[in-house]
Amino acid sequence: MTTSDPTAGPPTTASETPDAPASKEELQRVVEERAAQAEAAEAEPVVNPTPAKKRAPAKKATATEATATTAPAKKAVAKKATAKKAVAKKATAKKATAKKTPAKEAAGAADDGTPTPAEATRERTPAERTVADTIAEPAEQVIAEQGGVTATPVVAPAPIAEPASPSGAPAPQPEPPDPDPSEPSTPQAPGEDTQTPADGAAGSPAPVSGTDVATPEAPSASAGDGGLTSGAGGDGEHDGPEEVTEEDLRAIVDGWSRDPHRVLGAHASGDGWVVRTLRPDASAVAVVDQDDSRYEARQLHPGGIFEATLPQQPGDYRIEVTYGTDTFSVDDPYRWMPTLGELDQYLIGEGRHERLWEVLGAHVRRYETPRGTVEGVSFAVWAPNAQGVKVTGDFDYWEARAYPMRQLGAIGVWEIYLPGVPAGTRYRFHVLGADGVWREKADPMAFATEVPPANASVVVETTHEWGDDAWLAERERGNWHERPMSVYEVHLGSWRQGLSYRELAEQLVDYAVGAGFTHLELLPVAEHPFGGSWGYQVTSYYAPTSRFGSPDDFRYLVDRAHQAGLGIIVDWVPAHFPMDDWALGRFDGTALYEHADPRRGEQPDWGTFVFNFGRTEVRNFLVANALFWAEEFHVDGLRVDAVASMLYLDYSRKDGEWIPNVHGGRENLEAVSFLQEVNATVYREVPGVVTIAEESTAWPGVTRPTYLGGLGFGFKWNMGWMHDSLAYVGRSPVHRSYHHNQLTFSMMYAYSENYVLPISHDEVVYGKGSLLRKMPGDRWQQLAGVRGYLAYMWAHPGKQLLFMGSEFAQDSEWAESRSLDWWHLDDPAHRGVLQLVTDLNARYRETEALWSLDVDPAGFQWIDANDASGNVVTFLRFGRPKVADVPTPTEAAESGADAVVAGDGGQTPGQVLAVVCNFSGTAHHGYRVGLPRGGRWREVLNTDAEGYGGSGVGNYGGVDAVEEPWHGQPFSATVSAPPLGTLWLLHEG
Repeated sequence: MTTSDPTAGPPTTASETPDAPASKEELQRVVEERAAQAEAAEAEPVVNPTPAKKRAPAKKATATEATATTAPAKKAVAKKATAKKAVAKKATAKKATAKKTPAKEAAGAADDGTPTPAEATRERTPAERTVADTIAEPAEQVIAEQGGVTATPVVAPAPIAEPASPSGAPAPQPEPPDPDPSEPSTPQAPGEDTQTPADGAAGSPAPVSGTDVATPEAPSASAGDGGLTSGAGGDGEHDGPEEVTEEDLRAIVDGWSRDPHRVLGAHASGDGWVVRTLRPDASAVAVVDQDDSRYEARQLHPGGIFEATLPQQPGDYRIEVTYGTDTFSVDDPYRWMPTLGELDQYLIGEGRHERLWEVLGAHVRRYETPRGTVEGVSFAVWAPNAQGVKVTGDFDYWEARAYPMRQLGAIGVWEIYLPGVPAGTRYRFHVLGADGVWREKADPMAFATEVPPANASVVVETTHEWGDDAWLAERERGNWHERPMSVYEVHLGSWRQGLSYRELAEQLVDYAVGAGFTHLELLPVAEHPFGGSWGYQVTSYYAPTSRFGSPDDFRYLVDRAHQAGLGIIVDWVPAHFPMDDWALGRFDGTALYEHADPRRGEQPDWGTFVFNFGRTEVRNFLVANALFWAEEFHVDGLRVDAVASMLYLDYSRKDGEWIPNVHGGRENLEAVSFLQEVNATVYREVPGVVTIAEESTAWPGVTRPTYLGGLGFGFKWNMGWMHDSLAYVGRSPVHRSYHHNQLTFSMMYAYSENYVLPISHDEVVYGKGSLLRKMPGDRWQQLAGVRGYLAYMWAHPGKQLLFMGSEFAQDSEWAESRSLDWWHLDDPAHRGVLQLVTDLNARYRETEALWSLDVDPAGFQWIDANDASGNVVTFLRFGRPKVADVPTPTEAAESGADAVVAGDGGQTPGQVLAVVCNFSGTAHHGYRVGLPRGGRWREVLNTDAEGYGGSGVGNYGGVDAVEEPWHGQPFSATVSAPPLGTLWLLHEG
């Protein structure tokens, strides 16, 4: 296939050899001479003549001057054209009526409508004939000749709509593929469904402002202006009209045109303009210009392409489309400039557009035009290997025939703006892959979807007004390593079934706040088709699941939580994605988001694709997504799922099923780089937001900063502690003494990373049993074991995470298909566990020793880690030293008080908390414990208290430490350690 040169003028034959004018000035002079001859001839009768215009002095023609036609003159020409149209209908289609050119008007020639012989229509050679000429030649055409050479009139219309590529040249078309198999089921109604029927005639136009140029509403500096193209009355330049071939029309109708805007929309043609539109199944089409002049369109292609000829550059025009007996007035999608600017395109090509969601996907956009505000939706999708992309949806009855998209340059983004499409509209993309196969795909950047199992994308526009400014300001100033952090992990669908985001905002938030948690961690809320995946097989990374409401409803949940003092962490799944044929996989007929080699591109355990972390655009998609959740939904943290599967190329693979890296190792270097990039970006762009890794191996430096070579996470789940401690408490007390190291080993590496201690959803499913069922013994012993274990967990260095149901010791293991067993709270024993958790969180927040030095070894000291036979561990937690409120030397000299001792830094010792954990089934009375300070140690927590359902073994509110060294400490006290219980003793002096 060949394409016409966009810069070339009308073709010439071999016999047309005289020299062409050497310059625009010479060409202008020749055209003016021919115009004068036409006026002198007075051969054509005047139809609806317009008043003669005042002659303007001849001058150099520029782009601005040639198009600066006044509104009255434009209306006069339009009236003349309307009158001529009636004559043209009776005449043969191959007759061309001579018409005054803009060049003649600029020269001030008298308009008597009489052509010269040189201006009469002549039969062109086959090489000169375009498809438009062959099917229906324009009714108004002027050809100025000079010595047998076809000369192009000097006009400077608005820029022709074309992709924003540096070259400006049309992209080469592929070989014609098979047409889109989508077959129409009903006559196509107008896509711009907010327009009203015109009842067979042009309706009253909106008031026209003083300018013909449409001004977009405050675009961003990097965004495309999204304004009008040739239909806007702009003053851009072009190099002349392009020929439209049969192949161009076929490419548009069949859906494999890379630049339908080059053909459709308003374009200069000869000395006039044409407006082409794609309206399958229409019985009649007309173009109504800004001044209400109406031009009937002829059908150029049986696939529904129509063309109307206008004597002047169209203004803010509309298209009248008739289907049977109904006529609609609609806007033209192909008269709008791209909504992506050059900077956007450059950053996307580089894989560095950190706000990708602002330019891709579906966005409601409004523009001011002379007829009023135009509202519609811009669609943009990345599909670099596609041969063609069309958008379809409610607006075209899902027929996928009317709206082919244009490809912007070489970055592979396809884009279109559809006026009249409202928020709430469902849509999909029809993608003609590199393999020649049509695929119906959901938008990878969709901000909302249908409720699964339906999977269409949905246009949304946020109207939520945030009220969490105080929370965000405080979050930005804080450091979660040195603040209390107690996390309640929740699966929204099964906490209490049937609740919406807004109902959860009331019930869940109030419950979690009442229990004293600092954060909610939500199992993945990004849209996923299969509920049984718990959200871990994501298909729409930018859309909160519609199962519980709209994106604004989810915003309300986060906002309400923040106003109540509760943070929100969401699980994020960048490791893999499902193979559903309508989702990301093989998106443009190639392995686009996934790695092409299944040894790297597929995860055999889960039957999913693995992202290609080495591709910059894919990394950009994921990095921007992390920022999206923090920026658009104000989430306070991202817990990254399955990090180990990303880090190791041989994860869950046998020999021969994986490919080593460039150094021959098993480390996924691209994934390492990606994780470093996403963490560095999130911490830089959204201060106060935390990232947490679910990483189950000994990979070093997971929470080390990226500038020190680490992965850059804020925290890491301590899977080793979880595994060992649960294994220990799962044994009978008589056997625990032989496995005492499972309780103490965690402190050997507790400060190698910044840890979260997780009792997560993974530990209460798949036959593992609930936390209660993990405990040996009868029901009283099980409940006591849960209480003692949770108090040990809250006192251990690290932040806490507890999965829902464990806070009241649910008996059955979790199932996503049903609600928690809330009836347990009718039992005082289970209510006692919930009360314990509430008190744990309250004491935890109040006790700085439990969190201010959480990531500092100075915050922990063993008292005795070796009492295996007694199943007891004792340890100390220290708070950060305080700056002493003591006088300076000058103040001391003036008041006679003691000055600060040189070298002590003006500090006083911080809090100290002693923890005694008795995991045996019997109480230890008179158990001596070494302590670092003398005086009173208040019992701030006892898990065996009767209010929690315990036996009441305790220390009557506290103990007094005496100066008797023990366990290497200068003081000691005897305590009563309750069975299967934990004590917290806070020094009060």
